[in-house]
Amino acid sequence: MPPSVGVVLPTRDRPELLRRALESVLAQDYEGGLRAVVVFDRAEPDMSLAGDRVEVIGNTREPGLAGARNSGILALDTDLVAFCDDDDQWLPGKLAAQVKALEAEPGAVLCSAGIVVDFDGRELPRLAGTDRVTYDALIRDRMMSVHSSTYVARREPLIEIGMVDETIPGSQGEDWDLALRAARRHPVVNVDEPYVRVLWGLTSYYAQAWETKVAALEWFLEHYPEIGEVPGAAGRVYGQLAFGCATVGRRRDALRWSARALRANPAERRVPFALAVASGAVSGKRVLLALHTRGRGI
Repeated sequence: MPPSVGVVLPTRDRPELLRRALESVLAQDYEGGLRAVVVFDRAEPDMSLAGDRVEVIGNTREPGLAGARNSGILALDTDLVAFCDDDDQWLPGKLAAQVKALEAEPGAVLCSAGIVVDFDGRELPRLAGTDRVTYDALIRDRMMSVHSSTYVARREPLIEIGMVDETIPGSQGEDWDLALRAARRHPVVNVDEPYVRVLWGLTSYYAQAWETKVAALEWFLEHYPEIGEVPGAAGRVYGQLAFGCATVGRRRDALRWSARALRANPAERRVPFALAVASGAVSGKRVLLALHTRGRGI
């Protein structure tokens, strides 16, 4: 009998997108038991979504994405747990392919898959280029395709490694942290086919978001000192910090992080963007729009 799967869909104030995401989960052709738990974070639960395979609850833990995910994990008793963000969609065949891959690796905690970035109607596939993602690889490169909406995990080992960390500022990068901790135990199994459509947009790019992003990146440097020991990884994170500080007007901090990024990796490509924003030549929003049009990010 195939393992049972419970899917956690955290949500807040996006009812139309949520229904689309939920429909894509329930439409999976999977022979095992499949159920979903929709977790409303800082919002009144919509009980009209509840049904034979759908449970609706409120976030009972720390407000935010991480707490909502953990509320869903603890509400389930399934063999496997999967995530789907409320603005993403699972594509046909996703769940069956990942469960098969995960069952072939008894020691693995987590399985990911490729994604299709949907930006303004333009679809761009992003793949990891491998069927195994190691801890060292995740330190070197925050792989975009190792994305939370692709995750399928063994529930008990997931709880053993600590579930989703609720102390990360704004839950920014919580999926990277979870993948890193899972990969410490066993490489993340990866099905390198685009099985999730990930919706991108600019609605969340405002000053407070970048202040939170900067705080989260500093959290990662504190909790994963290995990042600072790998030139490419250090350059990437320092460059992101430089861009974030520039976007919120912290020019001196932007210059300081830019200098550190260049010392770590003289070819770090985020630095010119950060310096352009810090100088006032262009806005951070405009830079992100140009990058996202190409399926890229900072």
